[in-house]
Amino acid sequence: MMALLRRDLRLAVRAGGGFGLGLSFFLIVVVLIPFGVGPETNLLGRIAPGVLWVAALLACLLSLDRMFALDFEDGSLDLLATSPLPLEGIITVKAVAHWLTTGLPLVLATPVFALLMSLPSSGYLALMVSLLLGTPALSIIGAFGAALTVGIKRGGLLLSLLVLPLYVPTLIFGAEVARRGAEGQPYTTALLMLSGISLAALALLPIASAAVLRVNLR
Repeated sequence: MMALLRRDLRLAVRAGGGFGLGLSFFLIVVVLIPFGVGPETNLLGRIAPGVLWVAALLACLLSLDRMFALDFEDGSLDLLATSPLPLEGIITVKAVAHWLTTGLPLVLATPVFALLMSLPSSGYLALMVSLLLGTPALSIIGAFGAALTVGIKRGGLLLSLLVLPLYVPTLIFGAEVARRGAEGQPYTTALLMLSGISLAALALLPIASAAVLRVNLR
C-alpha cells in the first residue's frame, strides 16, 4: 500500500497534477475576484469564505480525470485489480495521493489566500480546519466519479458534471464553518456535519467505487 502511494505521488507530480497546479489555479481565482467585485475590503471579507471554498473545490477537479486514466491507458489498472491488494484499498490509496498533492497544499497555503481576500483574522483557523476536514471528502468523491468514467475518452467534462452535485453538501458546510468563524460565531455544528460527510464518504465510497471499477474493467 505504501509503495502504491509513493508511486502515485511520483506520477502525479510528473504528470503535472501535483502541488503547483491546484495552488496556481487557487491563486488565479483569488487574484481575479477583486478585479471583478471591486477592492472594498468589507465586501471581500464577506464573500471570502464562499469564494475560497469554491476555488478549492474547482482546484480539486483539475486532476480528477488522471486518477485512474493513466493506469488504464498503460494497463496498470488491470494488474492492480488482479493483485492481492483489495480494490477498495487501492482506491483509498489513490484518493489519499490525490489529497496529498491537491488538498493538503491548499490547506497549508490558506492563510496567504485568506489575507489576499481580506478575510477577518478570526476566520483563519476556521477556514483551515474546514478545508482540512472537508477536502478529503472532495478527493474520495472524486475517486468515485473517476471510477465511473474510466475508459471514456475525453471524460473530463462528464466527470465534472457527475461529481459537482455530490460536492454541494461539502461546499455548503465548509463555507458555513469559515463564515461563522470569520463572524465570531460558534461553528461546532457545521464542523461536525462536515466531518460526518468526510467520514461517511471514506467509509462508503471506496466500496461503491470498487464495484463500479470492476464493471468497467470487464
